[in-house]
Amino acid sequence: QVGIVTALAIIAHEIPQEVGDYIVLLNAGFSRARALFFNAVSGLAAVAGGIVGYFIVGPWQELFPYLLVVASSSFIYVAVADLIPQLQHRLTLKETVAQLFWLGTGLAIVLVAMTQLH
Repeated sequence: QVGIVTALAIIAHEIPQEVGDYIVLLNAGFSRARALFFNAVSGLAAVAGGIVGYFIVGPWQELFPYLLVVASSSFIYVAVADLIPQLQHRLTLKETVAQLFWLGTGLAIVLVAMTQLH
């Protein structure tokens, strides 16, 4: 189940990211064919990493939970590191309330999802 959920999350993330990367390459002056080629090559690096990870992790299944912690915390770090510049300005009361609302909503969704998995 963890694998299916992870795969769906990655697909939901990768499609808009790949489209965005393709557009960046087009705006950088690449032809459509060249942009598609370089986008595909960079995407294959993720596949190669997945295959290498499969063969490295396979023999050590007991380490899997710890590897998931490292992987997920890396994603969280990147997300927070990208957001820090936006967090340096003061928010109005309305913006603060809105952020707290969405934070609470996100936490509630996670809690509901956790109860469904166990």
